[in-house]
Amino acid sequence: MARAPNYDQERKERDRQKAAKKAEKLAAKVAARERSKPETETQTETEE
Repeated sequence: MARAPNYDQERKERDRQKAAKKAEKLAAKVAARERSKPETETQTETEE
């Protein structure tokens, strides 16, 4: 016998997975941006 669909639960799970993937990509993008900055630029930002 087939189970009754729980559309709301399944949608919430998909949205949670999508949000986690988006956050991971954003973190990777920020890390890449930090690595690509010249060393002098990062030092002046931390001093201010």
